[in-house]
Amino acid sequence: MKRGDFVWAAVIVFVLALFVVPATHGVLMSWTRSSPLGMGFAKFAVLASMGELLSLRLRERDWVKPAGFGWRVLVWGILGALIALMFPVFNAGAQAAMSLGLLPGKGTGLQTLAIAFWTSTLMNVTFGPSMMCAHRISDAYIELCGGHILTRRVSFTDLISHVNWHSFFGFVIGMTVPFVWIPAHTATFLAPPEYRVLIAAFLSIVFGALLAYGAKVGTKHKPQTSAGDVEVVESAIS
Repeated sequence: MKRGDFVWAAVIVFVLALFVVPATHGVLMSWTRSSPLGMGFAKFAVLASMGELLSLRLRERDWVKPAGFGWRVLVWGILGALIALMFPVFNAGAQAAMSLGLLPGKGTGLQTLAIAFWTSTLMNVTFGPSMMCAHRISDAYIELCGGHILTRRVSFTDLISHVNWHSFFGFVIGMTVPFVWIPAHTATFLAPPEYRVLIAAFLSIVFGALLAYGAKVGTKHKPQTSAGDVEVVESAIS
């Protein structure tokens, strides 16, 4: 193991402790309820970025700081705020659709599970892919600019050509959405609302391992696969 492994683990343990220790838990939960978008930004800026670093560690067998890391952190934060917004939107929408009889599960013993499942499914087949696509393009732009996005410009043709769309549709959409994110977010929506974005942010760390695997899958079809070619959701969402 490398020293960076211990540093990375120490940061994760520290963040987790903040949400476990009673002295800080109450404060963070209060902030989450009073400023859900701001806390969504903070949680993803830290935890999803840690997941991205993990993915590079697994792929490169060493700790690598990607180009424009500060911009990547900013993008993750923005996605976190969007996810914090979309969670209640899709949850309320799923419940409304069930109440109108548009989705099954109302009035059964599994109604709570059904709401969580339909919320997760609707979010991951609509908002999820569009968010992951936007994130992939933003990562490609940051990478092609070498992190200097304020002083360099990239053509749209070069940007689109740089993205490994085979990996995106074949692995990220075709594999992780139905087999990872829908089940994982179903479990997430069974948790109290104030914990959902936090759980989603921690899930992005777990997805780091899948990100590394997805990069290897992509290289079979595109020899020059870059660090920004495989989506982390989000994340997250995706």
